Amino acid sequence: MRSRGLRVYLRPPRATDAEPFIRAVAASRSLHAPWVRPPGTPERFAAFQRRSGLGGSRDPLAATHAALLLCRRADDAIVGVFHLSEIVRGSFQNAYLGYYGFAPYEGQGYMSEGLELALRFAFRGLRLHRVEANVQPTNRRSLALVRRAGFVREGYSRAYLKVGGRWRDHVRMALTAEAWRRRHGPPG
Repeated sequence: MRSRGLRVYLRPPRATDAEPFIRAVAASRSLHAPWVRPPGTPERFAAFQRRSGLGGSRDPLAATHAALLLCRRADDAIVGVFHLSEIVRGSFQNAYLGYYGFAPYEGQGYMSEGLELALRFAFRGLRLHRVEANVQPTNRRSLALVRRAGFVREGYSRAYLKVGGRWRDHVRMALTAEAWRRRHGPPG
């Protein structure tokens, strides 16, 4: 799976990404705290890579997780990550979306462009009906990112996820395939 935009593209992580990924995590510690704890060691990156494939299947419709590195087209630099997890099929067709960008690329629109590519993959490639993003209420930049992409608030979850050793509240945001298609038109 590889999806290209004007300035960025998405692709699955590879073992050879470990070193630049870990350097990016180290350079982005202040950007990520207290929102997310990306894998910052070779062992944690290897576990992330193993866990983040398409569930061991080449068939995207059998995927239970999918991690995608957001890379800059100009130089292939890793600028962020999108992760679709807990993909449920049957009558639900849902996934949870996680994401984070890396310094020094924040504030340049790469994550917005990458989110559009990740949603295209979720709704067209994985044929999901719904994608949910749970965002800490004080993370204004993250909330703005998903709102720009069309996500709507569905609720508030107290002590929802343990991040950085603390249970943190989250705003539940979601986007359906129908709402996404209204913004982007039919497949083409």
